[in-house]
Parts: sequence; structure tokens; C-alpha cells
Amino acid sequence: MWYTAYANQQNTTRKGSCPMVSSIYESASICKTLLKYNLCENFTRTVMKHIFAVLISVFLYGYKGKTVQFAEVSPCHRTTVAHFLNKGKWDSAELERRLKKAVIQIIYAEAVRSGQPILCLVDDTVASKTKPLSQASHPIEDAYFHYSHLKRRKDYGHQAVGVMLSCNGITLNYAMVLYDKTKSKIQIAREIASELPHAPVLSYFLCDSWYACAKIATAFRDKGFHTIGAVKSNRLVTCEGCKLQIRQLAHSLHFAGLNADLVTVGKRQFFVYSRKVRIDGIGEAVILICYARESFGEASALRAFLCTDTSLSPADILNRYAFRWKIEVFFRHAKQRLAFDKYQIRSSTGIQRFWLLMSLAHFICCMGSDTPLSFEDGYAFFQRTIRSERITFIYQCGYAHISLDHVLSLVA
Repeated sequence: MWYTAYANQQNTTRKGSCPMVSSIYESASICKTLLKYNLCENFTRTVMKHIFAVLISVFLYGYKGKTVQFAEVSPCHRTTVAHFLNKGKWDSAELERRLKKAVIQIIYAEAVRSGQPILCLVDDTVASKTKPLSQASHPIEDAYFHYSHLKRRKDYGHQAVGVMLSCNGITLNYAMVLYDKTKSKIQIAREIASELPHAPVLSYFLCDSWYACAKIATAFRDKGFHTIGAVKSNRLVTCEGCKLQIRQLAHSLHFAGLNADLVTVGKRQFFVYSRKVRIDGIGEAVILICYARESFGEASALRAFLCTDTSLSPADILNRYAFRWKIEVFFRHAKQRLAFDKYQIRSSTGIQRFWLLMSLAHFICCMGSDTPLSFEDGYAFFQRTIRSERITFIYQCGYAHISLDHVLSLVA
């Protein structure tokens, strides 16, 4: 196994030096990260050859979605790498289990160390594709029309439910689940909650209005997570024995002339009404009725949020909810840097394996250096490091008086 060989090489390498890899198509820095977190221990060198091709192409050139880019940093033809993704006989489920385990260990350990809450972020996004002709013999699998909040219309492609875990400044992608309509997004979120260990400290599940429902809130409550989520203005709540919609509650509070708190979130200010209510299936919760300072009292500017932790102040609730934006930033990075909406893969298996390897690339960016980094800083770090490794590899071959024919054999 490549893993055992590299581990032995690590033990025999002089402290502080970078162990030589056996081919220019490998990366010592990526190897170290995989070894540190036991991510690919049981894979053969053949499987790792293809994984390295995918990861190195992402960092070297900025992946644009074509399998031919994999071939540029691989000794294999592009069809071989494509076969590896679509039909290759390797245990991608094992890699997914190990990656999830590593994310949980890092985030939960940080929560225990720092005492800061774990934040679980859930949202979905659409990877847009071109709708095939009715005569197409090999259309992209599991692509449907989904509503895109970004485009504000139906969009054809793949929809993914993303899950991230964060604590004390460390934010990692936990899962990207293909929504293929065999199960609802609510069921997907509940299954994610069931996978998580019980939170060691008071923690929070952050979501938009689609996921702020009783079934999901209950599933996360059982694992020690309070829910902070946006809610629609037509949501029914029970306040002082009366059941009414949130927009009606907002109108009654405003009509009564009650004073609203002025809360600062980031660089913006909001007038906020706070009320304890009961919500069917959730129980007691705090509802925040918010207006931007410049549009106070306007019905179209109404925004509402719920929090099942009734001890938090309105400012704390809104500032915690603002952290949900991290998953939107992740989706943007995935599309810009990891070709999340540009991949040219047709099979459902290949698509999900590709998403898994992009999640692995994101993890390496964040945790591959001596200290945790943001994705952008980690991406730049690995770009520089891998380019340096390739130059160093050729230099060391010349310094060791290795013949040109032998160097070319290492490259081939």
C-alpha cells in the first residue's frame, strides 16, 4: 500500500526536510495531510495515482471542469481518469466516512478545548447544466429542474444539500449530498443530524426558512443543537394564547406602539421586536421580528427569525445567524475554484465521487498547513507549495546525478 510506504519514508526522513516522492505526479504536502488524518490508508497506489491527479490539477491550474486537465498531471490518459470516477472499483464510501470522521474530530475537539459552540450550517445550491435534447442518448443522470434562489427561477441541473461544521474560527465542509428526489431535503437534513455525535457544549443549527421546521429542529435538539433559523412571515405561532401569523404579530406589535431594540449586525442596524412564543412541534422559542433601520415598519422589509435557545439576547441570535453566510461563501468558492457547476461528468456515481474529491480538496486547503487556514489562504498556500515541489523534484534528480532517461521514466 502507498500509505505504509510513505509512512515508513516519513519516519526515516531527516527532521525538517521534505521527503522525496517517487514521481512528479505526486505531492509530499498532500501526502502529509492524508497521512495525518488517516484519510486514504487502505487505497492502493493505483487509486492514489488518480486521486493525486484530481487534487494536483485543482491546485496547479484552477480546475475548469474538464477531465483532460486531470490527464495533464497524470501518467494516464484522460479516459482512464474518467473511468476511475464513473466506474472505478474503489471504495469512495470509505473515503467519505474517513473525511467525515476527521471533520467531526477536529471541530468537536476544538469545542472541548475552547468551550465555544459548534455551529452546524445547512443549505442547498444548484449546479446548473444545459438541458439535453429529447433525442440525447446519454443525458446527465439525476439532473432535474430546481428552484434557484440566486436566479429566482427554475434552473436545470443538480441540487446539492451542503453541511458544514464550525467552531472558534475553524469551518469545514462535512457533506455534499445529491438531492435526486428519492428523499426530501428535510429527510436528508435529519439523516445528517443522526450521524453527528452529541455536542459536548451548547451548540447551534443554523438554517434558512426551508429547513426551519419541527422535524429537523427535533433531530438536532436530540444531538444537543439549538435551532436558529429564518422563518417566513406566514408562519403560525402561539403568542399569549392566540395563534396568529408572524406578519400579524408584527402588525400588532407595531400598532401597539411598542419600542423596538436597535441591534447592530456587522455594519448594518436593525429594529428588532422579540417575543417568546410556542411553535407546533418545536415548543417554546423566541421569535425576532426585524426591520432594517432605513425601512422600519414596511411590510416588504419584514424579516423573522426563530431561536429555540430562549436565553440568548436578540443581538446574540442575529449575530450567530449571520455566521450562516459562511456556507454561501463555501458554495461560491466551490463554483469558482472547484468547478462545482462546470464539471463534465454524466454518471451519478461519477458526480458524487467528484463532489467528494472536491470536499477533500477543501479540507486539505483548510487543514493542510501547520495551523488552520481559510479556504482562500489554504488554496494559495498549496498552489505555491505544489509548484515548488515539482521544481524541487527535478532539481534533486539532477543533484543526485540521476540520468535523464531515468528522470523521464519517473515522469512517464
